[in-house]
Amino acid sequence: MKNWKYIAIGLLMASCTNGVEKASDKNDVPSTRDAGSQLSEAEKLIEAKKQVVDKKSFPNGIQIQWFEKTEGEPIQDGSVYEINFKTKLQNGEVVDGNYKLQRDMLPFLAGYGMQTPGFDLAMKELRVGDFVEIFIPGKLARGKKGIPGIIPPNAPNIVMLRIGKEIKPTKVVDGVKVWRLEENPEMTDAKVGESSNLAIHYFVGTKSNPRYDNSYQRDTPFAFGMKDNSLIPGLRKAMLNAKMYDKLYILVPAKEAYGSRGYVDLVKPNEDLFYDIIIMDVDGKSVQQSEK
Repeated sequence: MKNWKYIAIGLLMASCTNGVEKASDKNDVPSTRDAGSQLSEAEKLIEAKKQVVDKKSFPNGIQIQWFEKTEGEPIQDGSVYEINFKTKLQNGEVVDGNYKLQRDMLPFLAGYGMQTPGFDLAMKELRVGDFVEIFIPGKLARGKKGIPGIIPPNAPNIVMLRIGKEIKPTKVVDGVKVWRLEENPEMTDAKVGESSNLAIHYFVGTKSNPRYDNSYQRDTPFAFGMKDNSLIPGLRKAMLNAKMYDKLYILVPAKEAYGSRGYVDLVKPNEDLFYDIIIMDVDGKSVQQSEK
């Protein structure tokens, strides 16, 4: 099933370093795809350049310097973009990046906490095609908690980031946006129908409460039926006709989710939901596949 689980997990992490002079640190992990050099082709595209064409500092402590500044479309919350990024700590240690997953680009939904608060705030200042270095203060990175064993508490992050093209939704139904990012074309007989039972691995969250639920932490896919009364309408519409092993991003508007009532203390009234999903089973087909 490829490495989709690890792609989803990869965007959980945050990163940082102390400056341009550390961008080509020789301690960086070499890519297995480019054994002849220290850097993969994707990494070379986010190596810091000597010439800075623009820079900007913000009252919240974020600093951005542009190596390439374009006239591309402004980044919009709720849209998905390809990003090529590397995050370091101030000591030069690389803690995150798509190259760690051997991917030239990763899909990124802007505005919904796929990275840190500072990452999303900085994205609002950027355009498709920009190449930047972003300094994110610790309070807007992983904060007091950090990530044990990876990112110390209150550690600033420095992100080298190149923004690729926007990825348009695969389908839009009643305002529900669905991006099919990966699929197994052989799974034509494992399609979600109106009465299907399925199991998914997922993250779900909102702008104010990113990733408030995470099936990976439980190490157990979430099983449900398409006719379950508790299933929110937008998710049902998004899943219909998807296939086993599809990797999906789904953005559900509030009116197709919990609406004005919200959901306990997890979802505020009138908040949209973002799902990051891998379909693990449709109507028991995964068992049949394993028995072949």
